[in-house]
Amino acid sequence: MRDGKIVEDGPSEKVFSAPGHAYTAQLVNAVAREKNIIRDFSNTKKFEPFVSTRALSNSYVSRSFGLFGKLEEKRVLKDIDLDIGKGEIFGLCGESGGGKSTLARCILGLIPYRGEIIFSGMDVSAERARGFFAQMIFQEPGASLNPMRKIGWLLEEPLIVHRRALGLALSAGERERKVDEMLALVGLESAHKSRRARELSGGQKQRACIARALMLKPKMLIADEATSALDVFSGAQILDLFRSLRESLGLTILFISHDREATEDLCDRVARMREGRLEI
Repeated sequence: MRDGKIVEDGPSEKVFSAPGHAYTAQLVNAVAREKNIIRDFSNTKKFEPFVSTRALSNSYVSRSFGLFGKLEEKRVLKDIDLDIGKGEIFGLCGESGGGKSTLARCILGLIPYRGEIIFSGMDVSAERARGFFAQMIFQEPGASLNPMRKIGWLLEEPLIVHRRALGLALSAGERERKVDEMLALVGLESAHKSRRARELSGGQKQRACIARALMLKPKMLIADEATSALDVFSGAQILDLFRSLRESLGLTILFISHDREATEDLCDRVARMREGRLEI
């Protein structure tokens, strides 16, 4: 299906082996691209450390057996030692509940932790608190965009909310130009400013979320299952966008996904989390 219409149907062997419609061919090629990825990580270039964790742990307290049960500490992260290089796309995969998103929230400073998180010797506590250091891209783009507001307003909002911290007193015209620049950077058109989230495809919504995250010029993006809600073709395009942003902006990217093939396709290095421990 495309644009609300069935563009091709038939026996699965015929559709997948010899697609008759260009869009079907794009989908089939995107799947084949993921399945045929062969990466040699032995030649991965060395990166200057950008984010490092040392003995990083996180836990929460739960009560077993109801209201009068014993309080127990549940460990989510268990002494994580990790280095993510400057300008690196680092992949983190593993099963649900393994601690991937918890690690991301610790790096963002959203939840308490024990151990150390070191940012290349920088004191980023203030920047992290305001969202200047890193921004998160979530799995469900539609849930990240206010359905009552137009895309242009959603992208402009961070520039207004953080104008004092940014030290910028931008006019409405200057803010609009920055929105246009960011839309172009992620592959959207200026016309998308006047649309609401419900008027965009899944891939377009995710591009809008990425554009919004980049408005404050973060040094790092954390993509948490950012392609899992998309079809394979749109997902492949978002992976290409992350590559482009790394090259054009010098971003460091932490890419979290269940999809091992997509992770190895995109990332310079890949680690696996299992029961709160890291396996590189």
